[in-house]
Amino acid sequence: MTASLMIHPSLVMIAGGLLLAFVPQRLRSAFLLLVPTLALATIWSLPEGMSLQTRFLDFEITVLRVDALSRLFATVFSLIAIVGSLFALKQKNDVELASALIYGGSAIGVTFAGDLMTVFVFWELMALGSTMVILSAGNNAAYKASMRYFLMHLLGGVILMIGIITHVTETNSIAFEAMKPETIGTWLILIGFLVNAGAPPVSAWLPDAYPEASFSGTVFLSGFTTKTAVYVLLRGFPGSEILIFVGLYMIFYGIIYALLENDMRRILAYSVINQVGFMVVGIGIGTEMALNGAAAHAFTHIIYKGLLLMSAGAVFYMTGKRRCTDLGGLFRTMPLTTVCAIIGALSISSFPLTSGFISKSMITQASIDQGLAPVWYLLEAASAGVFLHAGIKFPWFVFFQKDSGMRPDEPPISMRAAMVIFAVLCIGLGVAPGALYALLPYPVDYVPYTVSHVVTMLQLLLFSGLAFFVLLPMMKRTETISLDLDWFYRSGFPLFTKGVMAVITPIDRGIRSATIKFIDRAIATIFHHTGPQGLQARTWSVGGMVAWMILLLGLYLVLNFTSP
Repeated sequence: MTASLMIHPSLVMIAGGLLLAFVPQRLRSAFLLLVPTLALATIWSLPEGMSLQTRFLDFEITVLRVDALSRLFATVFSLIAIVGSLFALKQKNDVELASALIYGGSAIGVTFAGDLMTVFVFWELMALGSTMVILSAGNNAAYKASMRYFLMHLLGGVILMIGIITHVTETNSIAFEAMKPETIGTWLILIGFLVNAGAPPVSAWLPDAYPEASFSGTVFLSGFTTKTAVYVLLRGFPGSEILIFVGLYMIFYGIIYALLENDMRRILAYSVINQVGFMVVGIGIGTEMALNGAAAHAFTHIIYKGLLLMSAGAVFYMTGKRRCTDLGGLFRTMPLTTVCAIIGALSISSFPLTSGFISKSMITQASIDQGLAPVWYLLEAASAGVFLHAGIKFPWFVFFQKDSGMRPDEPPISMRAAMVIFAVLCIGLGVAPGALYALLPYPVDYVPYTVSHVVTMLQLLLFSGLAFFVLLPMMKRTETISLDLDWFYRSGFPLFTKGVMAVITPIDRGIRSATIKFIDRAIATIFHHTGPQGLQARTWSVGGMVAWMILLLGLYLVLNFTSP
């Protein structure tokens, strides 16, 4: 075994993040690109089936387990780190860049973890790294969003920890393998995983926090947390039918809120939840086809979602605007960004010859293969909904519709290069899916480009596009706020707390006042009897004391002689 094989890929990126502060400014760009590239090379230097174990507290810890599924996710995580770093070369905040490397390295650590304890350690490192990515945007909105984000993931981490401890108590094993949500421990582990996936009822943390990051930070955020959750669900809960219902909820939740939203980055944040819902449905179906589809869709989603958020980040970087009502007509001076955004929009909509088509169709095919006709109909309807909010709404309102009067230039060349790389990958994977299919965990016996698949998808996209433009007056956004379940912990809980305090405070004051009065009376009574003028403190005469002694001595003699 060579020395390179002993390097854990996650440690390459984590160490790179920690060392970034010591790298000279002139070498920073090269270092940023080198670290995730080295991690990718390390991932592919590890032979399949390799594992590294150690012992801790009488448990076998598997810090590295290499198989097709872990390599697939680690590959795409390192890929988004490389291209995301290229996009972020103009980012001057070293804290964000260092945090992004640690964040990505922790995600890779989860994919190679062979036990629940290692999963948990890297899981919590991810929460810290992603929080710092949001916080490093450096404004008040980002600070508040990062704190809410951290508290939510702290809650999820606590639930996961309790679940792991309970599961270990029940089974005396920490191995990370397929489970069923049948015991308290496995249910808590599942809930902990679903928090990071953005599943109900805690989906709102994602569109609350992600859009508050910087122009580059949102790109990193979109690539790791939710897709790591997809990975652990694939590994830990394949075939759990409850996930079908959870995934369907996420799909339509994301569509509805994205259609209501005015902020372009919040539109794309809601669509993250929507797309993860497709993956969760595939995991719930649980067949080899469905699991391959979920894994492939996670891979392609990281790429096309990264492309969409890069195009939105480029607009934000060049204009400082985020709301659709402030934008429009940018295609005139940002043609490359517009084309890249359209390619990403077509990919997320599963347009034929794009990456989304060759992955999402595997999930829908698996549903019909299993006789789940209602699920198939819902997935097909959701595909039309995706085209409405991400396929048409985002590029139309940002780059076309009315002329906003702004004439921004194209973003810097590093940002353009990053967008072009992902745009080429979106088309390349759509045209030649064999390269991706070869990386999937199970053998692939599926042909995406059949007449029925292509015609069905084109019909859906055609009619949803027609519906968009027919209903365009209703689609136009205004300055509104869409209330979500995060209202309960952002505004509702503080209001509830104030109400409770309004009731409890007078009661507390009354109890405190009564207690103080009782203590004062007790002290006064004690002082009355034991103070200088008290009964027990006054002076006694010698004759009186002698009389008391004679009385007590006589009583003692009587008791002594009369006792048996």
